[in-house]
Amino acid sequence: MATASLCVNGISSVSRRRRIASCFLRITKRSQSLAVSTERIEKAARLGENIGRIGKKKELTMKEAIEVKPNTYANPQELPEEEEGKKSLKDYFEDCKDLIKSDGGPPRWFCPLECTSTSPDYPLLLFLPGIDGTGLGLIMHHHKLGKIFEIWCLHIPVNDRTPFTELVKMVETTVRSESCRSPNRPIYILGESLGACLGLAVAARNPKIDLLLILANPATSFSKSQLQHLMPLLEIIPDQFPLNLPYMLSIMKGDPLKMLMDNVLKRGSLPQTIGGLSQDLFTMSSYLHVLTDILPKETLQWKLRMLKTASASTNSCLHAVKAQTLILCSGKDQLLPSQEEGKRLQNALPKCEIRVFDESGHLLFLEDGVDLVMTIKGASFYRRGKHLDCGSDFIPPTPSEFKKIYESHKWILTATSPVMLSTLENGKVVRGLAGIPSEGPVLFVGYHMLMAIEVVPFVAQLMSERDILLRALAHPAMFNKVKDSRFPDPSMFDVIRIMGAVPVSATNFYRLLSSKSHVLLYPGGLREALHRKGEEYKLFWPEESEFVRMAARFGAKIVPFGAVGEDDVAEVVLDYNDLVKIPWQRTQIEEMTELSMKLRPDATGEVANQQVYTPWMVPKFPGRFYFFFGKPIETEGMKLEPRDKEKSQELYLHVKSEVEKCLAFLQDKRKTDPFRNLLPRLLYQASLGSTASSSQIPTFEL
Repeated sequence: MATASLCVNGISSVSRRRRIASCFLRITKRSQSLAVSTERIEKAARLGENIGRIGKKKELTMKEAIEVKPNTYANPQELPEEEEGKKSLKDYFEDCKDLIKSDGGPPRWFCPLECTSTSPDYPLLLFLPGIDGTGLGLIMHHHKLGKIFEIWCLHIPVNDRTPFTELVKMVETTVRSESCRSPNRPIYILGESLGACLGLAVAARNPKIDLLLILANPATSFSKSQLQHLMPLLEIIPDQFPLNLPYMLSIMKGDPLKMLMDNVLKRGSLPQTIGGLSQDLFTMSSYLHVLTDILPKETLQWKLRMLKTASASTNSCLHAVKAQTLILCSGKDQLLPSQEEGKRLQNALPKCEIRVFDESGHLLFLEDGVDLVMTIKGASFYRRGKHLDCGSDFIPPTPSEFKKIYESHKWILTATSPVMLSTLENGKVVRGLAGIPSEGPVLFVGYHMLMAIEVVPFVAQLMSERDILLRALAHPAMFNKVKDSRFPDPSMFDVIRIMGAVPVSATNFYRLLSSKSHVLLYPGGLREALHRKGEEYKLFWPEESEFVRMAARFGAKIVPFGAVGEDDVAEVVLDYNDLVKIPWQRTQIEEMTELSMKLRPDATGEVANQQVYTPWMVPKFPGRFYFFFGKPIETEGMKLEPRDKEKSQELYLHVKSEVEKCLAFLQDKRKTDPFRNLLPRLLYQASLGSTASSSQIPTFEL
């Protein structure tokens, strides 16, 4: 204990090189895939190499790290399902075996070797393990996390008996030291179970340090856990009886039915599935001795007592936690009531939101279907500085991420079979998106369909056909962390955030155009997306000119467009005018509108009257969506002075007129489309074969 205390307390009193070296784990020759020795780290520090990694690698710049190569997203069906370099549950067991062979000494940090080269722009991520203490709980995510974080993992040796309070001090020392060294770099603390308690305790003691907490199935609910029943049993069960193994095996992969379904989807046939599932179970059962080595009876008893202490201690200081927090809850956690606890913590912490994994077990990060990086992106939880920057902090979706999103929304493309028309520079209208400018900045300005149902096919088609990532300016209600059950679950909008959407504001608009992005803007906003009966394809734009001066400042090309088809998929039964006549509905609309951010407080007319409500709709037999992108309007060289309102208004009305022309063109032309209805489209697509796409279905003549 004295040795551990000396090691921790001495960190802040030595040089940067010595301090890092003392933090990292000494390893055996076999376990060089996990971390480098302290001697290697000292050498790396002297030579200016990347800390904690064998071999000199080229350090990626931030521009290289997020660069999207041409044709990256073409043919979504052929994109890889998994990221290259991803490890498996078997790798976890193998690395655990190597790590615990020479497991003496106090708790210390190590840096996974399989992570890519670090950059000084990356935030630091400290991983605090659960009851296993190995620090390898993120092994299936190292390949992706290492591309956007500098990762340090805490390893607590099997025979170590450092109490919870001393572990808190150790992590706190590292946090304070790193905060002093890089005051403008945020520090992420990612803790699972016991590690989540550690993270909360450290955050409570350091409210002024820029910390972001990611907590998976926090053990703050230990008093309600089944683990309590295990404690008295361990006192009376003989040492040779491996009581802990059934428990560990039952929680290792969560729901067995989920395992079966995942294997069915991956392997595609029942014989393969049975064989694959048998292999998975064999793998788990063959490593039972590793579980015994990780958690022998004495260690398990110690960890359970520590969990009880950690839970009580952490709950007593929750009021002092000010850090931004993301809680990840498993729906089928057999050890802790994680969903119930997540909701409790969300109400107790000021800046907290949750994400629920309905089919997952306690060891969330060791399950195949969980993508931690996508979860972080979707929650807008990644930043490199004091504040989130929608330009520099955005990381485009990887091919496998895009495939997951595309496949999950493929039914929309199948049901609506979008027709994309664009206009070339010579004015010729063509099918497809050839008329869309490749080089930004480009500003798409158009009509918002009912409930914004046109956004998904629009963004997906633009990426798959032209490899253009569209950054949408969306209503802040999709990003605000409002703790009100009447508002939609924030996770509903995770996909649009992963795809690059940001809250609409002048600052974000400026940042996107300055980064030469392709930007999507709907001047009609919420009023247009929640229009009323009889208002289909009617524009609700502000009377005063907007967006044109900013576009002209950066020489952006403005692409006016129209989208029709909402009236072919749903019919509004009760709109705002109907709902406000119902007392309880009127009260709810007023309260939700009051909680929402007002975008144009000084505006007049219809756009100033953006009530937040959900119209009651009746779905129809799906029709077809049509998009028409007009000829790009050049603003390069325009000098729109702030005081020159007349010239700005002229351009503004010209763009609006072009959008109205696009809508009128589509409404007229779709009447002659023989495949406007769903049944003819499905029959035609079936005649082409299973590999045919909706874009191959003919439409009206141009």
